Order: sequence, then structure tokens, then C-alpha cells
Amino acid sequence: MLKKITLIIAASICWFSASVLADVLKLRDNAPMTYVVKAGDTLWDISGLYLNEPWLWPQLWQMNPQVDNPHLIYPGDILTLTFDSEGRPVLAVNKRAVRLTPQTRTTHKNPDAIATLPLGIIRPFLTYDQALSQVEIDALPYILGSNRASKSAAETQTLYVNNELLQGAAYAVYRQGRAYVDPDTGETLGYETRLVATARVIRGGSAATEISAFEPAAMQVLNITREIRQGDKVIQAYDSQSLPVHFLMTQPSIPIEGRIISASSDLREVAKMDVVILNRGEQELKAGHMLGIYRQSPTVVDGRNGPVYLEDATKLQKLMRDVGGEAIEMPKEKVGEMMVFKTSEKVSFAIVTQTIAPVRVGDSIGNL
Repeated sequence: MLKKITLIIAASICWFSASVLADVLKLRDNAPMTYVVKAGDTLWDISGLYLNEPWLWPQLWQMNPQVDNPHLIYPGDILTLTFDSEGRPVLAVNKRAVRLTPQTRTTHKNPDAIATLPLGIIRPFLTYDQALSQVEIDALPYILGSNRASKSAAETQTLYVNNELLQGAAYAVYRQGRAYVDPDTGETLGYETRLVATARVIRGGSAATEISAFEPAAMQVLNITREIRQGDKVIQAYDSQSLPVHFLMTQPSIPIEGRIISASSDLREVAKMDVVILNRGEQELKAGHMLGIYRQSPTVVDGRNGPVYLEDATKLQKLMRDVGGEAIEMPKEKVGEMMVFKTSEKVSFAIVTQTIAPVRVGDSIGNL
């Protein structure tokens, strides 16, 4: 029996400024007239077959009055590309004759459900990775010790926590990592939380009362990525079966200006489908926001002896003390696109969806 695949597609897109009327769907030159949906497809993959801007996919369905619910397609369904009387592209779906599974589920409980983007890349960030302030980190429960007086806990050991925890729930053990610093203001926006281990609560613990002493919570270690230490912090992990993997893909309704301040790879240069951290938080961005990535072109000094780059002019100034001329700031050029998938108070996580040139830490972000 063919397994059901669910495509949760945004039904409405929020446009920024006057670009609402200017945006017109542009099909790829090699867009197929028909496509058979396959198990393992993603919304982004299929969208990329038809559109240069895959996130505009919902417009193909909105123009199609024959499709009551374009959010659900299945393996074996045939997508057919046609055009209406005004020449606008219309994508119709020819459903399979036999359908053995219900069509009402909209949450990611089915492991075969299709996510907007590859779930394997963003799952660790949705499930575990955090960006917390020092105040938030200091307020977290922490590891008191284990059932053995050893410096590193093994997966078979029990951990004790200085607080009550939810019985049976999964928790992650963290250690404070590097600071996320705004390169423009020098402000510390938060701290990386480095995953140390995962564990499940076997005893919830209890607070001290007049008739009983405090009982620490107890956790069974499930997996270790690095040595567990006394004082490591504990945060409840998200249930991987209820991850927000289907995103409403939109443009921000306000002007956005910011920077890429870090990358999950710890490299300065990142590629398509790499995860980056931005110096803008939940007050300006939300999951699903599409942004452009831009790079400042080098400044030019138009001097007496012709134009030279400012960085070269600075070297000449050291020798000649003067190069003369006006420093001309060149424009920024687009080098890629990204989608925000997680936000915190002052930083956000995004996945690079398209690159025109290698994307670098320090590049600017803004509206498309």
C-alpha cells in the first residue's frame, strides 16, 4: 500500500511593499509538463522543478479552481502543468484512483510526511539547539551528579538534577558555549548551548516540605556527545513527532536589515542547505520568513591616477601619504536566499536555500 505523503503548502503569502503587484510567476525553461510524485520528495524539490523562486509555489495552486485542497498529494499522483486564458501557469493534480488512507491529518506525526525543507538538516536545531541569554541559562536546572562518583557519566548511568522534572519526558543536557555577538553594536545577543547528552526522566523528584526532604529528579542517560559534568544545564527537549516542519513561507512585512553572525559548521564560508545564525530575533522575524543575502562590493577611490580600491589606496597612503580623490561606496549585491526556521529573543536560525556565490559569515541580510 502506498504510504500517504502530506504537503503542507502555504495558502497565503505576505508581500513586502509594492512588490505585491510586481511579482509574477516565472516558470523554469525546462519545467516538466507532467510530474509523478515520488516517496521522499520535498516541497522545495518539486517547487524547484517549476519555479526559479520555489517558495512562490502556492500561487500555482491558488490559480487552480479545480483543486479544493492542494496541500495534500501522494506518491503516484500526477502533476500536470497547463495555462489559463490569460497565459498564467496552472498546476493541476490528477489523483490516484484508489486512496486507502484518510486525508485530514495536518501535523507531522507520519514519518513519511513531506516537510517544506529537508527535515534531517534542521531537526537537530528544532529539537535541541538553543540561543539563550545569560539570565535564562543561570535559571535552568542543573546536574548535581550521578549514581557513581565519576567525572564522566556513561550511557548506563543515572543523573540527578536539582529540580522537579516531568516524569517520563525527554531532556537535553547542555553546556554554555560561545557568545553570539552583534558585529555592528558589540552587544552579546545570547549564548550557544552545546548539546552534551540526552536523557529521560525516570523519577520526577519533589520539593522540600515540612515533613519531607527535597528529592532530586533522576534521569537515565540515553546518548552522550561529550563528557557530562556537574553543573551542566538541563532543558526539556521537543517531541520529534510534533516538530514545526511545515512552514508558512512569506516575506517579512517590515524592512529587515541584519547580518549573518555565525554558522553551525563553525566555518566562515557556507553553502546551500547550511544553517546560519542571524543578529535579528523574534521581534522582527518568524519561522518561514524568506530573506535575501547580500554582500557589500569593495569601496573605490577615484583618485588622480584613476580608480583604485580603498583597501589598496590605504596601502598607498602609507607610502605616499595621499592618493586624493573621492571614496565611492559601491552597491550591495545579492549572493543568496535563506528561510528562517527558528527564532529566539535576539537571534534567529535560518537555512540557506539558494546561493549565487559562496555565502560568508558577515554578509548582510534583507528583504528579497
